[in-house]
Amino acid sequence: MDPRKLMLLVFATALSLSVSASAAIAADVTYGYETVDGVKVFYREAGAENPSSIVLLHGFPSSSHQYRNLIRELGDEFHVIAMDYPGFGASDFPDPSEYEYSFDNFSKTVNTFLEQREISTYTMYLQDYGAPVGLRIAVQHPERVNALVFQNGNLYEEGLNKEAWAPIIKLWEGRDAELEKAIASNVFSLEGLKWQYTHGTRNPDGILPDNWLLDYQSLSRPGQHEVQLGLFYDYRNNVALYPEWQQYLKDNQPPSLVVWAKNDAFFPTPGAEGIKRDVKDVDYHILDTGHFALEEDGSLIASRIRAFMAARNLK
Repeated sequence: MDPRKLMLLVFATALSLSVSASAAIAADVTYGYETVDGVKVFYREAGAENPSSIVLLHGFPSSSHQYRNLIRELGDEFHVIAMDYPGFGASDFPDPSEYEYSFDNFSKTVNTFLEQREISTYTMYLQDYGAPVGLRIAVQHPERVNALVFQNGNLYEEGLNKEAWAPIIKLWEGRDAELEKAIASNVFSLEGLKWQYTHGTRNPDGILPDNWLLDYQSLSRPGQHEVQLGLFYDYRNNVALYPEWQQYLKDNQPPSLVVWAKNDAFFPTPGAEGIKRDVKDVDYHILDTGHFALEEDGSLIASRIRAFMAARNLK
């Protein structure tokens, strides 16, 4: 055979194998509902169930949608699952008279969800609201937690940007209708939601608009503003629990992966530094991106998780 044709054939075969391998890496994602105390909780997952899972806990104003790519990337090797808190994403949005929208109650719902699914040991990925939800569970059941992944999931007062949090901190002094109206018009607007995803990113035009469009649709449902403002007010109880969560880290020393976005307007890097101070086994990375780091550095974070889990023989 002509050497040039042979070379082209070898190259084409190699390219085909490479494409096939890449396609195989992306795991199939399945979707479902689990009824927890009468509330249908939506979840998405990938990978065969095994004795240990990676549980992905989402932030505001998103849902399990923020983990759509990470689940697909990690599902070839791990069992990965993410759920929507009640009132978020595709989960039920019951009336507040039927379901208490608080971080205490979210943690109870998520814990019961995991127990019903017989997910008894896990690594938890904590981002934004995911930290106060997951750390409540970790304090209650430290024996179930193999490791923690912190992606701008804060538990230190120095990790709160007081300027960005100023309106909500003022709200903690006492709920005020005019203040809540101002917060809602800013935070819940389409532009306000877009800003949360694009602020601090290297390439704002590369961030998928579906993120803020889906959030805006969800937040536009009747009663949503009242529920979300109530959660902003309840966040003061998370800050009060910071010392307890810090003590949990010191006492239990869960291996921790830190993949912290340094341009986050809400949770600056001192929050990441606190974890490095309190936990001995820390794999520490600061990323040049914004609050929703997976949108810009998803593949990098997935690779960090793989390396972290492999180094500690966590499956």
